[in-house]
Amino acid sequence: MLFIIGVVLGCLLVHFFYRGLTSPLAHIPGPPSSRWTSAVFAYYCVRGEVAQYVHSLHRKYGPVVRVTPTEVDICDTSAVKQIHKTGSAFLKSQWYVDLTPRERQSTFSTVDPKFHAAHRRLLSSPISDSALMTQFEPLIRARVGQAIDGLDQEMAVTGAGDVYKWMLFMATDIIGEMSFGESFRMLDSGKKSQYSNDLERIALTGIIRTTFPTMFKLAATLPLPIFRETVKAVNRLESYAVASIGRYYGLLKQNPKDPKPTLFTKLYDAGENGLSKAEITAEARTFIVAGSDTTAVTLTYLIHAVCQNPRIRDTLVAEVAQLPADFTDRDLRGLSYLNRVILESLRLYSAVPSALRRAVPAGGAHLAGYSLPAGVTVGTQSYSLHRDEKIFADPEEFEPDRWVSPTQAMKDASLPFGGGSRVCLGIHLARIELRLATAMFFRRFPQARVSSRYGMSEADMVMETFFLMAPKGHRCLIEGQVSQQKVQS
Repeated sequence: MLFIIGVVLGCLLVHFFYRGLTSPLAHIPGPPSSRWTSAVFAYYCVRGEVAQYVHSLHRKYGPVVRVTPTEVDICDTSAVKQIHKTGSAFLKSQWYVDLTPRERQSTFSTVDPKFHAAHRRLLSSPISDSALMTQFEPLIRARVGQAIDGLDQEMAVTGAGDVYKWMLFMATDIIGEMSFGESFRMLDSGKKSQYSNDLERIALTGIIRTTFPTMFKLAATLPLPIFRETVKAVNRLESYAVASIGRYYGLLKQNPKDPKPTLFTKLYDAGENGLSKAEITAEARTFIVAGSDTTAVTLTYLIHAVCQNPRIRDTLVAEVAQLPADFTDRDLRGLSYLNRVILESLRLYSAVPSALRRAVPAGGAHLAGYSLPAGVTVGTQSYSLHRDEKIFADPEEFEPDRWVSPTQAMKDASLPFGGGSRVCLGIHLARIELRLATAMFFRRFPQARVSSRYGMSEADMVMETFFLMAPKGHRCLIEGQVSQQKVQS
């Protein structure tokens, strides 16, 4: 019996190694482990170091690197354009199916191009730049001003304000009110809640679902707290979205002729030309996640980076100081230095630094000098593209002036919001929030500096990179003498 077992195990082992050596990806450079197992990649995923790990592989092996037995990552602008161009045959991969159950698919998560096209057509108009400026800019400006006031008060009481906390409250209240007709009132309370904690946890939640999809489905029966807590967080976010949509439906029925506008108002009662209640709930939940922590993270790192460099800070302060007291977002679009600071922040601190995964289409593809078979997952991560030394000199340096005269290669390598037809729907909202919050913050706190109070250190700002990115300490404490120049909201 032992002999038979030994023979079976031996055959399995031979088959395992043979498959690794003869794989159609065997010619792709990468660490030896990627031939046989996804375990090393999964390890860095759950540690929150996946973008840094993949970037280290690019530095060692080149622009095309094998990261698992079935996945390749590419850091090459010509390949990126081919993969992400409008009408591309490279569809979103199974990873997105694992991230969001099919019954909850949304414009972001769907792998079905017809579903995506139909939903995007309905959703893109309400969140277009012109629609935001017409209907929502005053709301956005007011909530940004409220966040700056909250920081001001916190600094006065404790000596330092938590930029990450207040930017998260701000972005979540804005997208909540725009989606559900009412804010989450996080700015009013000024305190973290179960909901804000769940939003902060969403990056880890997503990586657990996609790295261990089978285990996640069995989470209710597993004796592992991390899986159970993840399921609870997902269910709480789902329940809140359902309840909020339900409340807005009630308000809409009470006042159908003059409802409070939201991003979905025109779609509620549009019959076959609109979206169902379940579809609106799925889209709204996605908007909340995509429109809260992402903007907050980039703003946090922007403020932190500027505060660390007095030259950059003082240049930015001098520019925004010339604005009228009642400035709007339109006044900010022509501020050259402000917008260069934002571009540089999106380069170094993209809220989605990890791979945008796509499936190689039928017939295979030739990318960056390598032939890839159909069905293989190919990723492009902004973390590496934005740090390509051939394109960006001193790529780890925060230098806004690199954008004075950007090259075409710099533009092609920039992928903070994705690309092609799958570019982020909230790109215009994010840019408005980034402009307003940056201008208001540095007008209010022209001498802002990173604090060392309460144990705050650079260790707090180490980037945790799951699919989304966040500061490891989940805080960013800033000190600053308040300017006499108060900003009107």
